[in-house]
Amino acid sequence: MPDWSARLTELAVAAEVPGAVLGIWHDGETTIAPYGVLNAATGVGTTADSVFQIGSISKPWTATMIVQLAAEQKLDLDDAVVKLLPEAPIDPRVTVRHLLTHTSGIDGDVFTDTGRGDDCVRKYVALLGDVDSLFEPGTAYSYCNAGYVVLGRIVEVLDGRTWDESLKARLVEPLGLTRTVTLPEEAILHRAALGHLLTDGTPVRTWQLPRSIGPAGLVTQSASDLLQFARIHLDDERYAAMQEPQVPYAGGIGGFTNLGLAWRIYDWGGRTLFGHDGTTISQLAFLRIDPEARLAMCLLTNSGNGTTLFEPLASEVFAHYVGVAHPEPPQPVRLLIDDRHVGRYERAGVRLDVVRRDEGLVMRYEATGERLAFAEEPVHEYELRPALPADGNHFVTRESPTHPWVPVTFTPTHVFTSGRITPRR
Repeated sequence: MPDWSARLTELAVAAEVPGAVLGIWHDGETTIAPYGVLNAATGVGTTADSVFQIGSISKPWTATMIVQLAAEQKLDLDDAVVKLLPEAPIDPRVTVRHLLTHTSGIDGDVFTDTGRGDDCVRKYVALLGDVDSLFEPGTAYSYCNAGYVVLGRIVEVLDGRTWDESLKARLVEPLGLTRTVTLPEEAILHRAALGHLLTDGTPVRTWQLPRSIGPAGLVTQSASDLLQFARIHLDDERYAAMQEPQVPYAGGIGGFTNLGLAWRIYDWGGRTLFGHDGTTISQLAFLRIDPEARLAMCLLTNSGNGTTLFEPLASEVFAHYVGVAHPEPPQPVRLLIDDRHVGRYERAGVRLDVVRRDEGLVMRYEATGERLAFAEEPVHEYELRPALPADGNHFVTRESPTHPWVPVTFTPTHVFTSGRITPRR
C-alpha cells in the first residue's frame, strides 16, 4: 500500500498548496491523510477532521434532496418550475430537470447577497426576473449556479423549512455526519480552512460566498463526511438515476463526457466514474467515484493551486486501485491566429475582452457587479493558444505555467469556457 500521507505531502509542496486533506474509501476501508496548515497567517495545522468548503460539490447534495422529494411524489423532475414556485420570475418552460442539468438557459453566475436571514434564498429567486436568458431551455449546456439556488428554494417550499434545515434533516443527521455545516457560525466550531491565492499564497480576506448561494455551493465539511455522502450514491438505489447520462459535455476536460442529475460522468481509460469539483474563494475540492471498483477519492484544498495538486494525486490513487490515470489535458499547437474572435464577451458578473497582443491573443477576465464583493483578484489575463481541431475556433489557456491547460471554444455568437456560455456583445 502506498504511503498516501507522504505522497500528499510531496505533491502539495510541489504545487504550493498550504493545506489539504486526502480521503480514500475503498470497499469498506477508509484512509484520511491531512497535510499542512489551514491558515498560513495563523499556522493552525490541518488535521483529519478539519473542515473545508466543498463549493459546487454542494450541488449533488441539493440534487439528492430533489430526488428524495420526487420519490416522495412531491414533485416530478419534468415539472415546470413555476408549477412548484408560481412566484418565480423565470421562463415557464424551464423544468426541474433543466435546473439539475444546467440546461435552463438562466445566466447562472448571479451572486447577489440577499442578506443573512432565513428568507435569503426566497429573495434571491425573486431577483431572477432581471437576469438574462442565454438560450432556449433545453437547447444547450451552461453551468448555472442560479439554477441550483432555485432548486434549493423548491426544497424549502416543499419541506416548509430553510434549505440548511432540510440538509440537516434529510442528509446530515440520517448519515450521522458530525462535521458538515453550511453557516460560518457553525464552521467556526471546527478547525476550518481559509483560502489562499494562487498567485502568491497569501490568505484571502473573505471567507465565504453570500448565504443566498447556499444550495449551489456553501457546504463545509470534513473529508470523512464527504466520503460518507459518496457512499450512499454507491449503496442506495434511490439515487442510481443521478448517474445516468442526461446531457453530453463536449469539452472533454478531465474525461468529463456527460452530465447526469448534478453528477458529472467521466471516462478514465475506459472506466466510468462520476463526481464533481467545487471552487469557492480560493478553496478547491474534488470528488471522484468508481462505482464498479467501489472506490471514492476526495481532495479538499485551501488554495487556488488545488488543481495542480489534484491531477497527479488522483492519477496515483486510481492507478494503484484500478490501473487508470487522470486523463491528460489538451495541449496547444502551432497555428496561425486571425482576429475573428477579438472583441467583448459578457455574462452576469464577468466581462471577457479578447485582444490581439504581439502574435497571439489574450483574454482579459474582469469580475463585475455583485461578484466584486468577494473577487480577491478581480482582473486576470490569460494567454490563448491554438488547439485542435485546427479550425481557428479552439484554444487552450491556463492559470499559470504550473497549471494544466483547459479548453476555450469560440462560436460567432459566444465563447464557451469554464463550462459556461458567455455571449459576444
